[in-house]
Amino acid sequence: MLEHSQVEEVFSRLSEAMPGRTRNAKGPKGQPDAFRSCISCMLSAQSLDRNTAAATKALFKLAKTPEEMLALDDDAIAEAIKPAGLYNMKTKNIRKFCESLIEEHDGTVPDTREGLLSLPGIGRKCADIVMSFTFGQDVIAVDTHVHRLCNRLGLTEAKTADKTAQQLEERSPEWAMRDGHFWLIQFGKKVCRSRVPKCDICVVQDLCEWYAAREDSVP
Repeated sequence: MLEHSQVEEVFSRLSEAMPGRTRNAKGPKGQPDAFRSCISCMLSAQSLDRNTAAATKALFKLAKTPEEMLALDDDAIAEAIKPAGLYNMKTKNIRKFCESLIEEHDGTVPDTREGLLSLPGIGRKCADIVMSFTFGQDVIAVDTHVHRLCNRLGLTEAKTADKTAQQLEERSPEWAMRDGHFWLIQFGKKVCRSRVPKCDICVVQDLCEWYAAREDSVP
């Protein structure tokens, strides 16, 4: 795993090479409020983006608030979110989430990680994504792509996305917390791709542990 000074250097170079947070950065899947952002995150589990988009569009035509959601029966919710898969389990989670939101938070989505994690169906990834995108807080949200990239580079050394998020929070410089998620996502899409990374144009090639190990293995 990279030293703290090297972690800071990685973020410094990425900040110069990647655009970071842009004006049109929206909540998860483009949702306009915290409630729909949370629901969208829940639906995105093990679902392709296009399927999540279809499910959220159909569901939010029926209900846009926790009260409206609870007024629907399970069959109506399940039918709407079917494109996202695991619809029976997700229907139960959505109902429990809405009930808890009303009973414990007066129907308002909390803007803290502790508050978000207290809600059924919300894990660390969803909580951090909502905090970053919807509430504009300085958090590096970790999805599967960020998890892969961070452990490839050596920014972290973790087996799960939640552990990666924890290590990033502990090891990243404070100035990088606001845009770190965006730099990593953009870098992963443009350069450090999953199957065929473009190491020849990588701005952190000399710091990358994966690249060093690959070069050492070449006879």
